[in-house]
Amino acid sequence: MSMNLIDCKLSRDAFGKLVITGKDHQVYEGVLPVRAFPITAISEGISLIDIHGHEIAWIDNLAGLPDAERDLIEEEFASREFMPEIKRIDKVSSFATPSIWQVQTDRGNTQFILKGEEDIRRLSLVTLLITDSNGIHFLIRDRSTLDRHSSKLLDRFL
Repeated sequence: MSMNLIDCKLSRDAFGKLVITGKDHQVYEGVLPVRAFPITAISEGISLIDIHGHEIAWIDNLAGLPDAERDLIEEEFASREFMPEIKRIDKVSSFATPSIWQVQTDRGNTQFILKGEEDIRRLSLVTLLITDSNGIHFLIRDRSTLDRHSSKLLDRFL
């Protein structure tokens, strides 16, 4: 049975793992936050699950939490989520796959290998998820905001 996080206390144990203490003083160790909508609504619909995958608490919106608890959850996400957002595509080695892409992301410049066109997934009309040969996901949040050069390169693969 899930509870609202407002009814609980969130903290870290000596090993840095998240711990929830309920109103009934029951302690849940090794809690993980999981986003219901990790791309489209990153601060809404967050489940806190135990080590067995059972939901312990539900958070409607991170903005409604006290600063200390919101910071703990955001720190946890930052430590295990890695999805750079592509801001510009500088160069593509070939229009046939596999190809090497040189891109600028919100985390700096990088390059990756695109194995096939099927590794570019449409999440919405404007949002794309690109998976490189190592399984790392790169996000294009809104392809209409890409510059002309980047759009032309991307269109060759869509």
